[in-house]
Amino acid sequence: MKHRNSHLLVGYWSRTRRGRDVPDQTDIDPRAIKRLLSYAFILECENAARPAYRLAGTALCERFGFELKGSSFLSHWEGQSAMALPGLLKQSLKLKKPLCLSSVATTSGHETVELETILAPVSFNGGEPRRFFGLVQLLSDPAPLLGRAIAYERLIASKLVHEDESDYDQPDLPPPPTRIVLKSHPKAPYLGLVISQDHPNLSSFEPGDLLEKMFDCFRRAANANSLPRFGL
Repeated sequence: MKHRNSHLLVGYWSRTRRGRDVPDQTDIDPRAIKRLLSYAFILECENAARPAYRLAGTALCERFGFELKGSSFLSHWEGQSAMALPGLLKQSLKLKKPLCLSSVATTSGHETVELETILAPVSFNGGEPRRFFGLVQLLSDPAPLLGRAIAYERLIASKLVHEDESDYDQPDLPPPPTRIVLKSHPKAPYLGLVISQDHPNLSSFEPGDLLEKMFDCFRRAANANSLPRFGL
């Protein structure tokens, strides 16, 4: 892993396990990783051949130019990468170890950036892990993404992450990652415009707020021994 936030996420994942093979999604406290949430996501992987986004941070959606929730994780990967990823996801779930993906992302204008994606297995309400808590971080200059969205990714390398490779003892989180805003609402310039494939969708949340609200709901439901029916 190259990015400091990747080490922080894997370290948090390991601490949250509390002696278990993987943590449960309801154990994740968004306050502990608040500054990472805008580029974080939850991936449903009941079928490794059809992984889908259940939740995604606002800045990550802006990076791809549309709302990721409900879309296929494989849809923005080029052909050979999309064929290789299901096997890697399945291996990560089976071995209960985080997966680190190194990739090159390309815009429709052929500008490229280097990305690092962490996929950490989690269970949901106990049982075997069938989901991932993920994070995408830029490793190169973000300038090529200014005003542009990622068209596709190409997988360069992958690696299962072992505990001794993560930074467990970092006391503080880094400053919030730079948020690339594609467009702004004229009456509220701090709001990012998340472009959907059918209709533009103005996001009224600060980066990561939606994920934080959802995690809070999961935790409250777990404490009450009942699960909300959000379709998540």
